[in-house]
Amino acid sequence: MKFVAEKLFDGFSTCFRQHRAVGTHCRFLHGYAVSFRVTFEGSLDHRNWVFDFGGMKRATHKIFGMAPADYFSYLLDHTVLISQTDPALEDFKKLDRENVIRLRILPEVGCERLAEHLYNCINDFLQLETSGRVRATKVEVLEHHKNSASYMESQDA
Repeated sequence: MKFVAEKLFDGFSTCFRQHRAVGTHCRFLHGYAVSFRVTFEGSLDHRNWVFDFGGMKRATHKIFGMAPADYFSYLLDHTVLISQTDPALEDFKKLDRENVIRLRILPEVGCERLAEHLYNCINDFLQLETSGRVRATKVEVLEHHKNSASYMESQDA
């Protein structure tokens, strides 16, 4: 038997541009009050917790050299997320150098791809932090209270 716990991370103001969304308004810069929910699964620790949610601030292991909570803020707090394939990438880099935006470049953008990115980062972190005792089975990214997208472990896993 396994236990499941969920944690909502919120309070992020993030701007996207989905250059492949031709014919829709999503090809323009647009912002959201982004939040994301992580579903953790595993056995209980000595405190009877699946995962110490405060451990995202005081973790031993890092995500890209930062405590997980710091990485989430770095990635999502008052930032502009752009795909590395965006044809206007050099323009966005220039705005970042000029301190007009805080640019974050991902392989692809959008809620689905952001959920995938966070899922992979969090699972890499959890593998180290819990010696494999806990994993994230799902990450749901919410643009706002009406729209969300998730990335989850395959049912075949």
